[in-house]
Parts: sequence; C-alpha cells; structure tokens
Amino acid sequence: MGIDGQLSKLTLISLVVVLVGSTLVETVAQNRPKPVQTKSTRPQKIDQPKKTLTQQVVASEDQPIEVSDEIVKIDTGYVQLDVTVVDQTNTPVYNLSRENFTVYEDRVQQVIESVSREEVPISFGLVVDTSGSMRSKIQEVSGAALGLLRQMRADDEGFVAQFQYQTELIQTFTRDKLKLEKSLNVFQPDGGTALLDAIIATSEYTAKKGKQRRKALIIISDGLERNSAIKEKEVMEAIKENEVQVYLIGFIPDEESSSSLSLEANKKARELLGRLADESGGRAFFPRDVNEMDAIATQIAKDLRSQYTLNYYPTNENRDGTYRSIRVVVNSKDKRKLIARTRLGYFSRTDREPERSEVQREPR
Repeated sequence: MGIDGQLSKLTLISLVVVLVGSTLVETVAQNRPKPVQTKSTRPQKIDQPKKTLTQQVVASEDQPIEVSDEIVKIDTGYVQLDVTVVDQTNTPVYNLSRENFTVYEDRVQQVIESVSREEVPISFGLVVDTSGSMRSKIQEVSGAALGLLRQMRADDEGFVAQFQYQTELIQTFTRDKLKLEKSLNVFQPDGGTALLDAIIATSEYTAKKGKQRRKALIIISDGLERNSAIKEKEVMEAIKENEVQVYLIGFIPDEESSSSLSLEANKKARELLGRLADESGGRAFFPRDVNEMDAIATQIAKDLRSQYTLNYYPTNENRDGTYRSIRVVVNSKDKRKLIARTRLGYFSRTDREPERSEVQREPR
C-alpha cells in the first residue's frame, strides 16, 4: 500500500475514534448524577433541636405559593381603625354611630367615611412565658391558656408559642381547637425571660401569616423582662407597623404580697405591660387568682368581637413612611364619659414599597 493509501486509512481511523469518543463523553455527561439542590437557611444552634419561631417563618416562606392571576384594586390610602368603646364602669357600648366619633390624625380632624360594628373572625396568637421565673405558676398559666382557647369560634384561627431566651412556635396557625389545646401540654419552664423579643417575633408572624384582617396577640407572663436583645422602643415601632392588638395577662404579685426588694421590679413589670397594651389598642390584665381567668378570657373575646371599625382617607396624602399619631374621641348623647381604645398611630406607606393595591384574590 502506498503512502497516500496509508494516510487515508489513518485519517479514517482517527475520525472514527473522535466520533466514538464524543459519543461516550455525551453519554457519561447525561448519566452523571445531578447535584442535590439544597435550600439556604439561617444557621441554627446545634443545641437547639427545634426551630425558633423566626426560623420557622423563614422556612415556610421558602415554599412556593400558588396564587390566582386575578387582581383586585383597592385604595392604598384608606385607614381602618378597630375601636373598642367602654363607659366608666368598663362596660362595652354598642349603640354608637358615625356622629358619635371624631378622629384626629397628627391633631388634624379627619372626615370619617363610615363606621360599622360587627363580629368578625380573628387571627390570634397565644404566647406563653415558660421561663424559670414562671415555674411555680405554670399550672395556673396552662389553665388560663385553656380558658382562652375555649372562647375560639369556628372561623377564628390561632397559634401557640412559648418563650424563654428564645421564642418557639409550638402550633402554627390553625382553626383546629383540639390541636391548639394539645399544644399546651408541652410547656417546660426553664431559662430566662425575653419578653420583648417574643412580642416582636410573634407580632411579625401574626402580621405575615394571619389570614383575618383583625389580628391580636394574647400574652401570658409575669412581665419580668431580663434577657431581650431588643429594646422597648423597637417593640413599640413593630407593634405600630404590624397593626396587631396586644392583650397582656400579667401574673405579677401585688404590693401586699411583695417584698421590698421585688416591689420595684413588679411595679416596672406592670408599667411595661400597660404601655405595650395601650400602644396597640389592647389591654393589660393583672389577675390575683387563676379563677379570674374565665372572666378575663370572656372580656378579651368580647373586646375583639364587638369593636367598631372606623374608615377614613387621611388629609395628609403624602406617602413618605412617616409615623402618624391617632386620637379617637367619643361623644355620647346622654353625656356619659366614654373611653375609646385603639392603636395610637400608624406608619404611612412609601412610594418605594410594593403596591399593596394589587391584592391577589383566592381561587374560588
């Protein structure tokens, strides 16, 4: 065979080798195991087997959400106030109309568009202090929590959380009363008291995950704040931003049973719970005995269900993210002194925030 023939044969063999090699590479690439896709999560402490409330919220937000393409337009400037009205004996007043109310925003009187009063479903959280300082009271607390859950109605939804150094979500939002009641059996008092951290974490969870417009937190504690990383001012701002009413039940010894050393601490605890409740339009209760809990639970449920809803368009139309103070005045025809409880203000939305006027309607 000549040199030309040998070159042609070598060229043909090289071409076959290249083609076979390319086919093998492609086949191996196709059959190579794909790397496992993992979600990035916030770091957890090794000695913390259960997720904290905040971590559980983050994990749930990683899940895909199916929404409808149908969009409903609403006005973003509309302000809604939930208002409880009582007389001097703390008895709720139900027979008021728009003419009985005056609303001031930053001291400027507003034009009230409408006033309504109807019992509406509630998204609420039951948040229990299970720190070491509550060890002697845990049986009372469990009974109090059970009494509150028994006020729940079919359309309500609730969750249960406990807090010590950290806040732990025991039962996520559910309408199943039995699930909520069973979750009360896991309370194990221990550790420090991070009350402010618990309030800010659970108020954010309620605002994000609660499906009902009217939202509330019911917090049971001795009020002895010691271990929070967050300051009171930050909690107050979060309450305003999340628009969640806070009801606090403080198992705090009265002055007669307190020693001189604990008297000042108990006084500060009462004042703290009172400020937190007032800021959100809720209430603070200080039972002396667990037997008072049934009446307190009934009162909280009545407050939440019998509120007036006041609607108005603010005269300040600027969407600049500033805080707007609110004051509601109630005048009765019979000259009774009436007291209105509502949140003390709100933060206006900014132009940079996502348009809240685009609301996804749930599929029918």
